[in-house]
Amino acid sequence: MGGKIKSWKKRWFVFDRLKRNFCYYVDKHETKLKGLIYFQAIEEVYYDHLRSATKSPTPSLTFCVKTHDRLYYMVAPSPEAMRIWMDVIVTGAEGYTQFMS
Repeated sequence: MGGKIKSWKKRWFVFDRLKRNFCYYVDKHETKLKGLIYFQAIEEVYYDHLRSATKSPTPSLTFCVKTHDRLYYMVAPSPEAMRIWMDVIVTGAEGYTQFMS
């Protein structure tokens, strides 16, 4: 879901363990960067069990990434993809804190 305009748009996400972030683009051609989330900014990653995402196209596949600045609502294409992405994001964020220790 968009940050300023609260509508749902497809985005292409790229996870970068070396740069310790993941960024998102308009599409898979990765020509127009729309945003960047640093692992150090991630506070929580969780399933949207309260259905708080407004008008989610697929509420059962909606999850949240909470950072210091923003709450990102994301929808996965399948339950398996949702579990994988949530695991990857949590592992990346935890890996960052272990790296800093």
